[in-house]
Amino acid sequence: MTPASTAPSPPPSDAPATTAGATVPAAPAPAPPPAVPAPKPPAPAPPPFPAALAGRDLEVIPGAGGVVALTFDAGANSAGLPSILKTLAAKGVRGTFFLTGNWAAANPVGVAAIVAGGHRLGNHSMTHPGFTGLSDAAIGQQLSAAQQAIQAGGGDPRPLFRFPLGDRDARTIATVNAYGYLPVRWTVDTLGWKGSSGGITARIVADRVLARLQPGEIVLMHIGSNPDDGTTLDADALPGMIERIRQAGYGFTTLDALLG
Repeated sequence: MTPASTAPSPPPSDAPATTAGATVPAAPAPAPPPAVPAPKPPAPAPPPFPAALAGRDLEVIPGAGGVVALTFDAGANSAGLPSILKTLAAKGVRGTFFLTGNWAAANPVGVAAIVAGGHRLGNHSMTHPGFTGLSDAAIGQQLSAAQQAIQAGGGDPRPLFRFPLGDRDARTIATVNAYGYLPVRWTVDTLGWKGSSGGITARIVADRVLARLQPGEIVLMHIGSNPDDGTTLDADALPGMIERIRQAGYGFTTLDALLG
């Protein structure tokens, strides 16, 4: 009996094909797709103030020329505010007001009045603690809480900041910078906050400012009254102080002059 014929098995899929007895090489495997490069991290946002001012707690306005910046801290009461705002409006002068968050939350009408007068705001912390005793995270919380309280009153303190009690060091300055704020100190403290019970008078307040008069001078004053005698010597001295500064050939600016 003749055995049944069988069809040849097809070559395995990976076997080379043959044509008329010749071996044909298999087609090369497709090349893998090119690797997709990882996205580059976004460039850091530039600071909201000139980079050259980072790392400093400014005591004068660099390159300002013949102008003076009148600044007012608010952390206690607002006894002197109506008089201060009235004087600034009458004299055509704009000032810079550093507010604590607690003060802003308790005095929303005061915040609105300062803004309505065309004045500049700054951040003076939430609760007025010494900053060198705070962690970096606690500093951030102080700045953020105060900013929110001031914004709730209709103002915006960014990027100006003043250390409570003037308490700072290299670390706290760098931390404040990292949160987008520029620290501003002062050229002269009028000492009006000491009140008459501390041996100060309105004349002494003005004399101290004139004794340190210079281009870009930053004057530190306070809104509140002395807690012991109720005096508001900075508010009382302000009209005459402005006139004497003008008579000396100087004008006025806000701390926006620092921002270029």
